[in-house]
Amino acid sequence: MDRVERSTDAHGNAYSLFQTAINLERQVRARTEELTAVLRRLEQSNEALRRAKEQAEQANLYKTRFLAAAGHDLLQPLNAARLSVSALAEVQTSEEGSRLAGQVDRALSSIEDLLTTLLDISQLDAGVLKAEIKTVHLEEVLSALASDFAPIVAKKGLDFRVRPTHAVVRTDPLLIRRVLQNLISNAVRYTPSGGVLVGVRPGPGAFARITVADTGVGIPPGEHEVIFEEFHRGRMPKGDGGAGLGLGLAIVRRMVQALDHRLSFRSREGRGTAFTVTVPLAGAADRGPPARATRAALKTFGLADAKVMVVENDEAVRLATAALLVRWSCRVSTACTVAEAVASVVGGGPPDLILADYHLDQGETGLEAVDRIRRVLSHPVPAVVITANASPDVAALVRAAGCELMQKPVKPAELRALMAHLLG
Repeated sequence: MDRVERSTDAHGNAYSLFQTAINLERQVRARTEELTAVLRRLEQSNEALRRAKEQAEQANLYKTRFLAAAGHDLLQPLNAARLSVSALAEVQTSEEGSRLAGQVDRALSSIEDLLTTLLDISQLDAGVLKAEIKTVHLEEVLSALASDFAPIVAKKGLDFRVRPTHAVVRTDPLLIRRVLQNLISNAVRYTPSGGVLVGVRPGPGAFARITVADTGVGIPPGEHEVIFEEFHRGRMPKGDGGAGLGLGLAIVRRMVQALDHRLSFRSREGRGTAFTVTVPLAGAADRGPPARATRAALKTFGLADAKVMVVENDEAVRLATAALLVRWSCRVSTACTVAEAVASVVGGGPPDLILADYHLDQGETGLEAVDRIRRVLSHPVPAVVITANASPDVAALVRAAGCELMQKPVKPAELRALMAHLLG
């Protein structure tokens, strides 16, 4: 009897275990199906996120490429406006008219700074603006910046010193100038009293350290990590309404990265800030004598009765340039195309100077107009090529043709100084 009871109990336990196993298998299958459904939904969600990410990146790339390529069209009307306002300012006879013309010019200058910086950032992000490394005498770059900023700093009542240097480095002269220009502008903006000092010291190894130091408001420790972000603006000094756009240091960082240089800074709140760009020195084989200075003093105005040919396809810019040159007592002829420029020279005699836009219609360039005119005259007429294209390739072509290069929007004072230098 005991044996029968034990057998019955064993069969009962086995059946109970079998039922438990069946229930567990059902639960496992149900959970597996639930997990499979969750994973399938997760995969679908990830795929949707991936497509959305790709679309966003593609849209951002299109935006960046558009801004990088549209610089010429965006800057053309601004260039015409700056030239027109300059001509307008020169004909004002009343104090009120001069004041209003000055206000318009300052507003256009702010727009120019914002637009130029945004285009620079877009070109750097799109890989359009690339560094062209060459041997550079820093004294040439610093002396030009000293000339540019001296009246601005003097107007604010600050002390401004640029120490002379014999350092010869390997960098892109245009980009390093833009970097230092932004650093100096930033220093002047945030310095209510005292001054700004620019100097070069030997760095560790074969490097030079270019430092822009000020006695301004300084940077709070909590902002040290965010000062290079776009549209971040520091605390302005009291009574100074000239707040910046918050893009200066953002473009500095991008340009320094493009140059493969090193940027560092130190700052004490209320005591000032010093930014340092570390640049590789040129080797002995790369060093040569400084290039002949091409900057003329702004007060050299020998333009009276000069015959100037303007080659420009944009009517507004062409008329504004001609009006400005007439105000400078120049004799002006204009042309829209290479053929018109050559015909004007053949029929009206040789110009003393050519001002040519780089991009003309039908794929023509101002360099072609300059070359054709020089061939017709058998004489290397001085020429200035004006463009909104900041690529090194265009700069190299202009230099190879023996022409001067100016970037749009043109600053009338700089144009007048360069013309006086070329005609002198």
